[in-house]
Amino acid sequence: MAHKRQIVILTDANLITCIVQKGEADNIIKAAYSAGAQGATTYYAQGSGVRERLGLYGVAVEAEKEVINIIVSQEQTSRIFEVMYLAGQLDTPGKGFIYISALEKAGTYIPVEVLEKLA
Repeated sequence: MAHKRQIVILTDANLITCIVQKGEADNIIKAAYSAGAQGATTYYAQGSGVRERLGLYGVAVEAEKEVINIIVSQEQTSRIFEVMYLAGQLDTPGKGFIYISALEKAGTYIPVEVLEKLA
């Protein structure tokens, strides 16, 4: 007998993306976890374009970047965004950039007991 598979679609999720200088991601991720984030994906990237202009401020901006992706529920979005922004000191020139993207659909395994609470 085949096991019936069910796709659980999340429609109230956002993606928070934060781009920072290499070596800065760990503190930001720890802050996001403390604010309720369940997981994070990071990867390395090469930045360009802004370093020359920021030299006017006397800030050295490295080309190597870390990109943090965290998917959160809509109700968590503002809080986790704010905590990540502050932990990354993104109000300082050259520290990084953060933005939110609405997700149309997301899917992953969700334990039955969590689904029951959501119902």
